[in-house]
Amino acid sequence: MFAADMGVSEATFCKWKAKSCGLEVAEAKWLRTLVEKNAKLKKLLAEAMLDIAVLQDIPEKSGDARREA
Repeated sequence: MFAADMGVSEATFCKWKAKSCGLEVAEAKWLRTLVEKNAKLKKLLAEAMLDIAVLQDIPEKSGDARREA
C-alpha cells in the first residue's frame, strides 16, 4: 500500500485522508490559503463594524453632554 511505502501506518493515513476529505496536496494548500484569507476578512469586517458602532455612539453621547451643561 502507498502509506506503507511512505513509512506511515495505514491508520494514520486513513485519519489524514478523512481529515483532508481526500484532497490532493495542491488542493489542500489552496484550501488552507482560502481559509486563512477568510479569517483575515472576517477580522477586518468585525473591526470595521466595531468602528462604525463606536462612531455612531459618539454623537449621541456628545449631544447628551451638551444638553446637561
